Amino acid sequence: MSTGIKSKIKYLVLGLSLTLPLASGAALAGDPVAGKKVFNKCKACHTIGKNKIGPDLSGIIGRPSASIAGYKYSKAMQAAEVIWTEDNLTQFLAKPKKFVPKTKMSFGGLKKETQIEDLLAYLKEATVQ
Repeated sequence: MSTGIKSKIKYLVLGLSLTLPLASGAALAGDPVAGKKVFNKCKACHTIGKNKIGPDLSGIIGRPSASIAGYKYSKAMQAAEVIWTEDNLTQFLAKPKKFVPKTKMSFGGLKKETQIEDLLAYLKEATVQ
């Protein structure tokens, strides 16, 4: 098994261990209806269901970074090797370039914690549908 695959598996296992407590009710509170409105800030580059300027965001929670086939990620995102847990997404959405330096995502971040919580609630709900 190559080092790259071993590394991805390690981060996948880590990500799953971090998301299990969230499944037990410790998840961030958020309003998916309000989150759909927040998602309007993302729609210029992202959709739920297909790649656009940015990658498809369906199933983002629990997914390894840079893992959507057919999308050309920045070298920084490919090297990040993170699992998109709610905590990691919260940090990334607040300050994308701080969380993944040199990411090609040009969005400056969401300033309000409630917007991030609402967006995550929307992304979870939109992925299920």
